[in-house]
Amino acid sequence: MKLSTAMITLLASLTILVGVGTTAAQGKQQPMPMPTPSPKPLVVETPAIPAANPTDVASLDSIIAAVYDVISGPAGKKRDWNRMRSLFMPGARLIPTGPRPGGVYGSRVLTLDEYIERSSGFFEKEGFYEREAARVTEQFGQIAHTFSTYESRHALDEARPFQRGINSIQLMNDGKRWWVVTIFWQGEDEKSPLPEKYLKK
Repeated sequence: MKLSTAMITLLASLTILVGVGTTAAQGKQQPMPMPTPSPKPLVVETPAIPAANPTDVASLDSIIAAVYDVISGPAGKKRDWNRMRSLFMPGARLIPTGPRPGGVYGSRVLTLDEYIERSSGFFEKEGFYEREAARVTEQFGQIAHTFSTYESRHALDEARPFQRGINSIQLMNDGKRWWVVTIFWQGEDEKSPLPEKYLKK
């Protein structure tokens, strides 16, 4: 089939246009991708821990005795909270456990500063003395766990404690001193009387 002169001219024009468009597309500079900024490292500032009295942290006996001593005192006496802070490892937790409505039990996880904030008001109004009555300890390497039976009184001369219970204390020795990692406690009640094995000295 013979093409007319007009048809040949039209096809030639289309070929040129297509070629020009393709060349332009190929020659068009693509935008450079923006570099993804590197995430900044997360820096967590740990509050400075007051220097501990070496006697307080030299042994399991001494650090547990210091914990009981620092929270005890008459009504209105401000506790030495810096001394308490010096006993606890950064990130330590205090976890009271007790009955809740409906016959269930629950725990509240507190930081050391939250415990101090919650307790300060109580200590301003009430005398509070807590002592260790008995202890069962397990230790492996640098870690230790103790079930420390406590007795709480409003005054030193009270014959009977108003509360007894178990302080479950986790501790760690870093090679230089002992640290309290966690204190997890529950008071005695009718459903959970203290077993005899946790009353023996």
